Amino acid sequence: MTAFTFDDMRKIDRKTLGGEVPLELFRTIRLIGLHQGLPMGGKATTLTVGRKIGDSLPVRSVDDILKIFVDLKIGLPKVIHQDPDLVRVVVEDCFCDGLPASGTSVCDLEGAILEGAMAKVTGKTVRVRETKCNVAGHEHCEYEIRIGG
Repeated sequence: MTAFTFDDMRKIDRKTLGGEVPLELFRTIRLIGLHQGLPMGGKATTLTVGRKIGDSLPVRSVDDILKIFVDLKIGLPKVIHQDPDLVRVVVEDCFCDGLPASGTSVCDLEGAILEGAMAKVTGKTVRVRETKCNVAGHEHCEYEIRIGG
């Protein structure tokens, strides 16, 4: 089995359609294919996949992580609290913004990407929990990132 890298993903040779795909396709894969199609809302899968993606990103700092979230159009992140053991990140304009409110959080993949990237940057065990989500009825998505321990 071929092991792809993040750099491999940047090699795009689509002459007509280019490197963009509609947000509707990403939402469909995530929320219908994974969230509704797999047991337990696909959480085990999205956590494993997100951590692997985060670890594969070319990041060396928290600022790099925030920048790549914007570059990949994941959302517009902002650190609202940071100390050695805890970072809180708000993500505005998240992929879920505009979806009907269902009372549940759906951005576990994005949190797992943060977790994998933060573990890579810090070299420590990291746990991320989504504490707010647009789909759950909040004004934005928010993540609590615990470092170490």
